[in-house]
Amino acid sequence: MRRVLVTGGAGFIGSHTCDLLLERGYEVRVLDCLQSRVHPNGRPAWLPADVELLVDDVRHREVWARALEGMDCVFHLAAYQDYMPDFSTFLRVNAESTALLYELIVDQRFPIEKVVLASSQAVYGEGKYVCAKHGAVYPGPRPVTQLARGEWDPLCPTCGRIMESAAFDESVVNPHTAYGISKYAAELLALQLGKRYAIPTVALRYSIVQGPRNSLHNAYSGVCRIFTQRILHGRAPVVFEDGRQLRDYIHVRDVAEANLFALEHKSCEYAAFNVGGGRGVTVLEFAQAVAAACGREVEPQVPGEFRVGDTRHTVSDSSRLERLGWMRRYALEEIVRDYVAWVAGQDEVPDRSEEAAKEMKQQGVLRPAASAAGRGGSA
Repeated sequence: MRRVLVTGGAGFIGSHTCDLLLERGYEVRVLDCLQSRVHPNGRPAWLPADVELLVDDVRHREVWARALEGMDCVFHLAAYQDYMPDFSTFLRVNAESTALLYELIVDQRFPIEKVVLASSQAVYGEGKYVCAKHGAVYPGPRPVTQLARGEWDPLCPTCGRIMESAAFDESVVNPHTAYGISKYAAELLALQLGKRYAIPTVALRYSIVQGPRNSLHNAYSGVCRIFTQRILHGRAPVVFEDGRQLRDYIHVRDVAEANLFALEHKSCEYAAFNVGGGRGVTVLEFAQAVAAACGREVEPQVPGEFRVGDTRHTVSDSSRLERLGWMRRYALEEIVRDYVAWVAGQDEVPDRSEEAAKEMKQQGVLRPAASAAGRGGSA
């Protein structure tokens, strides 16, 4: 029986990955710090009793040494994600922990057969656009001064025209947030050290993952959770910018399947792959889908605020992994339905959205745009 370590395995993506591993006969050990903001009640009920749980921090060498003992493969899914400006934490948790993983494998000669690393669509920054005059463009971050005017769309750096968004493949990487930079740093460490020391490694760049077990208590991530909680509390969902920004959403179970596919197929080794939903959806459309799943008729609020660091349009092209045999199964409506149904079964459904918005404003993350109505929105 192969033995697999899953860091962050008590969490959202990690626990679904553990479920699939157990179904396919693997023995599973989880390393998770059970961060109180995500797991206020300790070990979650959805983590099976036959999963060995080590409660500790991936930033420590001695923790990795204990966790890797007796393991054959590793899913390194533990990560730090937030909108607050604690930049150094992203690097310490996401990149340094990855370096420690390979350091321990090499130094202590752990016989690890494969590592699957969780990366992110955030490594692409603003992604790919097409200028009618200059062709494909991969713009840098939108200037805050532009966003403050309520002008949302990236402009061609050569001619200043508004551009059309395009789905992006794995070829051009351009992160511009601390989170995106930390994820790409982790990728570089994993793939390059993996090649150098013959440790088969795969990096998976997830799009926006949604579905059951997305923590009800983390106020800063998970648009489906935020919208669902507000709607069930009788509040309208709040949409940033003009709501026409495009995203691609993917069901957590499809991501777990991609994780196992990467583990079990040699064709994936030493490369990075997009794992996305295959369809661009506006945030307004997503809010309406959540309202419908909740059985409520409510119009989203669009106050013209923006978050510093957000991208305008991000839609991944996952055809590279699809050509190897991975397939997504869940449509947008199923993603939303499954999450709302899961929330309905919980004992409590807190809503910290107002508090989170206040904290982001205090930190300068969430800002108002002047005269936002009617500007931008070419999507």
